Amino acid sequence: TTRPASDTTLARIVRMVGEAQSKRAPTEQWVERFARIYTPVVMALSLAVFLVPPLLLGGGWAAWFYQGLVLLVIACPCALVISTPVSIVAGLTGAARRGVLIKGGIHLETPARITAIAMDKTGTLTLGRPKVVELVPLGGRSEIELLAVATAIEARSEHPIARAILDAAAERGVDAVPAKSVTALPGQGVVGAIDGREVWVGSPGYLGERLGSPGDDELATQLQRIAGAGLTGIVVGEAQSVIGLIAIGDAVRPEARQIVAQLHKLGIAQVVMLTGDSRAPAQAIAHETGVNEVYAELLPEQKVEAIERLVAQHGLVAMVGDGVNDAPAMARASLGIAMGAIGSDAAIETADIALMQDDLSQLPWLIRHSRATLTVIRQNIGFSLAVKLVFGGLTLLGMASLWGAIAADVGASLLVVLNGLRLIDRDQRAR
Repeated sequence: TTRPASDTTLARIVRMVGEAQSKRAPTEQWVERFARIYTPVVMALSLAVFLVPPLLLGGGWAAWFYQGLVLLVIACPCALVISTPVSIVAGLTGAARRGVLIKGGIHLETPARITAIAMDKTGTLTLGRPKVVELVPLGGRSEIELLAVATAIEARSEHPIARAILDAAAERGVDAVPAKSVTALPGQGVVGAIDGREVWVGSPGYLGERLGSPGDDELATQLQRIAGAGLTGIVVGEAQSVIGLIAIGDAVRPEARQIVAQLHKLGIAQVVMLTGDSRAPAQAIAHETGVNEVYAELLPEQKVEAIERLVAQHGLVAMVGDGVNDAPAMARASLGIAMGAIGSDAAIETADIALMQDDLSQLPWLIRHSRATLTVIRQNIGFSLAVKLVFGGLTLLGMASLWGAIAADVGASLLVVLNGLRLIDRDQRAR
């Protein structure tokens, strides 16, 4: 057993459904506010239809009492009030059937309006299954010693790079005792102790922060070579010295370039990469995928700052990520989207939407689905109001019957429900 029952996918779905019911979409809130004004106005208008003609125009009381009832029935806001909730629930259900879990109607409407998207690199634009490509021991150390220290530090980490190091150690038969007093430095690295010696694994940026300039020409040359090859360089050190480097590569998702192109076609003005990795490999990935702009070597708080700049420039911005480092940026963005199955617990809990199948192609689908949901809602609201206006006018002219009003009201309610239910199976066969 690796997790409690409360952390299972089913439990998360149940929890998200509960949250969805408490987070009403903006359109739904507007309809409810409208109904609070509309209902008393209609009651007063029905009363006026009953009283004004007999009192001022000499009409018959029975005839205008009947017309008042007709107006009251046809003006019943049932179809209008249920038009949005039905569409929202159907939209949420349709997304869930496709493996896209949305935490409430408010987040179902947002994708239709976003104008910029920021993405993490590892696990989002790439497959999230990095592999150790090369071991570069320094200072007379061996590859086994280098890998043993890195394995001891990363033994309990869930980060994709840590898993790559552990997989490489398993392939080479390296069995290291987990380090003690391990402390994760988000966006920088990990520090721990082995037999009382302080050891660390970190990014080139952390190396500069810890030791200042690399100083060693060989170290600087190796870092440049690894970055030039489009690989991520991981530095392994002991106290104030460097033991060696680990070059890690991660394959780009085959569909990434096509997905970025689809996002642009959907009107997304800017697709940006935010990553804590070195600039050279990040730019290589960006060039391969067609991303507009790259922000590399970022700490979690710097990712938040980048999101804030994007929000200032573009308004509604989505952040797509999978790691703990992405959670603050996802929380700051207008819409947080987590790559669910491989994502960290923090990212999934922070996100507004989780792509449970880790399929980035669901992102364009999500935007289209959100826009389709808004279209259906507008259709339902427009149809409901049109029916009310038409029969209301016929009633004032004395040309409507009570049975016709009942049929129109019930018929309108059924039609908006059926129209909303189309969202459940929308594009399900396109999986």
